[in-house]
Amino acid sequence: MDFVIDFFKNLWESTGIRQFFVDGGWRNLIMILIAFVLIFLAIKKKFEPYLLLPIAFGMLLVNLPGVGKILFNKIEIHGDASDPNRVTDYSYQGLIGYLYYGIKYEIYPCLIFLCIGATTDFGPLIANKKTMLLGAAAQIGIFITFLGALALGFSGREAAAIGIIGGADGPTAILVTKKLAEGLLAPISIAAYSYMALVPVIQPPIMKLLTTKKERAIKMEQLRPVSKREKILFPIIVATVTILIVPSCAPLIGCLMLGNLIKESGVVPKITDALANSLMYIVTILIGLCVGATANGETFLDPKTLMIFALGIIAFSIATAFGVLAGKIMCVATKGKVNPLIGAAGVSAVPMAARVVNKVGRDEDPSNFLLMHAMGPNVAGVIGSAVAAGIFLMLAGII
Repeated sequence: MDFVIDFFKNLWESTGIRQFFVDGGWRNLIMILIAFVLIFLAIKKKFEPYLLLPIAFGMLLVNLPGVGKILFNKIEIHGDASDPNRVTDYSYQGLIGYLYYGIKYEIYPCLIFLCIGATTDFGPLIANKKTMLLGAAAQIGIFITFLGALALGFSGREAAAIGIIGGADGPTAILVTKKLAEGLLAPISIAAYSYMALVPVIQPPIMKLLTTKKERAIKMEQLRPVSKREKILFPIIVATVTILIVPSCAPLIGCLMLGNLIKESGVVPKITDALANSLMYIVTILIGLCVGATANGETFLDPKTLMIFALGIIAFSIATAFGVLAGKIMCVATKGKVNPLIGAAGVSAVPMAARVVNKVGRDEDPSNFLLMHAMGPNVAGVIGSAVAAGIFLMLAGII
């Protein structure tokens, strides 16, 4: 009889279920429930499913007791104890741990930018260059939130990583956070992608609040045709000038413009197709799985996480507001030729923000098509968020 009791006792103690009731296991249970909610949102509500699904599943796997360290084991490496300038580093083991080196060495975000470049048409921006200013104006939200996070007690590096959420650019947020505040990678990444998915919910009320019915109904002139030569020269010139001014943005801007040059050159269509389809989705799965794996209960369930989500939505809202306000100024300067709504597309959620602008415009006048006009500031926002990231990385030694 004792043998049977001992058998079932040992069986119970070896199960993952028991671990939920010891050593803070309740945190893992909560994270598993959060993972289920994210999976539901990805499948049922279609909130950024390409990324939210692997993030949620990675989160689920690492929070199953006894499994986390098999798949993703983070090991602290101490430098020479006698070196006063030693820096603590980490190595990673397990399947997801080995994949995580793509984030550790900033490979995945740059590959995503390469793929984005191969799918982006900068034609609307080239045809109406002044919309670049709208993309720049929307980045103000990043820097205001940076100051707000500093005021709330976050370190300079943490505040910079939080502020970048305002750009609504997941890969950029991942790269900056990995460089400046790796401990916040999970909440910042999830916040960035969540707010990208919520663009149709967050932006319209702000857009309507800051514009009049008459402004929203403004019809813009058709954009001029853009020549192939202009489209080829654009990525070369932008990469050269931008990197000369902000060298630290070279990885992101360089990959973005290389991808676009590959597309616009038209000489390597198979590479363009591979970047725009296969590679983009493969890297997206890897990023999602790795980011989700960093969201264990011990680090994620922290008061800082709630503050990050709150600051993230503030950053995104401020970015939208400044984009619209810049659009209003441009509307006045051009004597009513620019619809202020297109300024809201200055965040880099491509092409969702542009689609939202088009929808809000058509709600006022069904014959008003703003999509191509909004794509100008939208793709400018991608460049702007990468430059903002470069500025933060350049100042990393100061903040």
